[in-house]
Amino acid sequence: MYSYLKTYLRNTLQGDLPGLEAHRKLLPPGRRLKLFDQELLSVKLSCVLLLLYPEGEQLFICLMKRPSTMRHHPGQISFPGGKVEKEDVSAEMTALREAREEVGIDPSSIEILGKMSDLYVEVSRFSIKPFLAWSDKKPDFKINSEEVEELILLPISDFVIEETISKTELQTLTGSLRVNYYPYNGQIIWGATAMILSELIEILKRSNVVNLSDSALHNGH
Repeated sequence: MYSYLKTYLRNTLQGDLPGLEAHRKLLPPGRRLKLFDQELLSVKLSCVLLLLYPEGEQLFICLMKRPSTMRHHPGQISFPGGKVEKEDVSAEMTALREAREEVGIDPSSIEILGKMSDLYVEVSRFSIKPFLAWSDKKPDFKINSEEVEELILLPISDFVIEETISKTELQTLTGSLRVNYYPYNGQIIWGATAMILSELIEILKRSNVVNLSDSALHNGH
């Protein structure tokens, strides 16, 4: 099932990606997009997992809300993921390990389709590697309450049909900030998460596939 969409995504991730254009749409004002210097020892590497799965006629992606008690990014919406640890043999393994620890995704039940555009967050000095993965059905999520306050299963098909970007004023560690964000169920999806999500939305838009009940998706034509 869904072989056309999976093949399209896998092939697209091997080519030129719309990262720069997509990231810029959700970039907070006063901040800039830049590549980091690999030689800078202070740069922190992290990896996140963007897991897509179909349910009914919708395509969903897994996000999560971090507890307000966390030291880094308290209360923010993010993808499962985290810092690269010494025992991780690859960046992909980091994303899979963190997704299992945080929301219980079994690595053996999903398929990695490829890597999306890297994103360097200058204010926190994090370089983020996003990996796109697929599950043929909704995973059996198990939330780690120490790291996850709420699981957010976003119907990304709706955002592909109509990409609504709003503006709001947020209080951050560096002061008041007016940001572009994706609204969903009263949540504010902004910053690096929104920038990475923006690239995926753009990739899906270019597939010309919105209706998952389309027989072409199921038959691979």
